Parts: sequence; C-alpha cells; structure tokens
Amino acid sequence: MRLYRIKKSKIDKRGLYANLDIKKGTKIIEYKGKVISVKKSDNDPKFENENAIYLFNINKRYDLDGDYKFNTARLINHSCDPNCEVFGRGFKIWVFAMKNIKKGEELSYDYGFGFDEDYAKYPCKCGSKKCVGYIIREGSRWRIKKKKKLK
Repeated sequence: MRLYRIKKSKIDKRGLYANLDIKKGTKIIEYKGKVISVKKSDNDPKFENENAIYLFNINKRYDLDGDYKFNTARLINHSCDPNCEVFGRGFKIWVFAMKNIKKGEELSYDYGFGFDEDYAKYPCKCGSKKCVGYIIREGSRWRIKKKKKLK
C-alpha cells in the first residue's frame, strides 16, 4: 500500500495525503524529473515566475525540473508548519516525514523561497498558526514579521 494518495487540497487545488500513519524519518516519495543545467533554468521562459514551477536546485550546476505528470511529489504543497522535509543525494531528491504524520493529514514541506522583491507574488494559503502569509523559507520569515510590526 502506498503511503500517500492524491486528494483535493485545502491549500491548493490538489495535494498528497497520508494513506496511513507515517512515522518521523520515513522516506515517503521521490521527487522525480529531468536533470537540467542551471543555465537552462535561468534562461528558459518555462521557469519564469508567472508560471507554476516545479524546480529543485541540485547543486551549482544542475537543477531538477519536476514538471512532469509522472512526478506525483510535485503535488505536495508548501506550508509554514510542514510535516515533511526534502533531502537530496546525487541527482535524487526524496521527501521524508519530519514528524509523525497521521492518516488523512496533508503532506507539506517548506518550498524554501527566498525573501526578495517578488515575495508578495506568492501568497501562502497553508492556514497554519505559523503562517506569515507568503511562501518564504523559514529562515527568512522574520523579515515579513518585521515588516508587519513596522506598519
């Protein structure tokens, strides 16, 4: 039995949900795709911010383009309070449970978006108590909180 199933999401259109209880540290799913050069991802209009992007940085030279139907992991949504984390080794990227996940719970991870001038184009809809309203990596969320305090 698979650890996950596709279902309508509260965060976005679709998401992956735990099909059974998943223990912390469990390898859940591989994030699959095509290895491309960073140069290609920087210059290809497919990866412009106006589009849905399923891109992982592997290293300084290569990225993984996960925009393929065979990549079920692309359906995992961002959350400011995620239950999964992503690790790569070589050209493979895996999604692991970072805490115990109950059956029926939506799988999520921190997309790791940086804080830049475009941050407001990426609203977060995760609904967690930790949500800052935008898809920003955990280490940069203090900047959003600081902006809100200054207003």
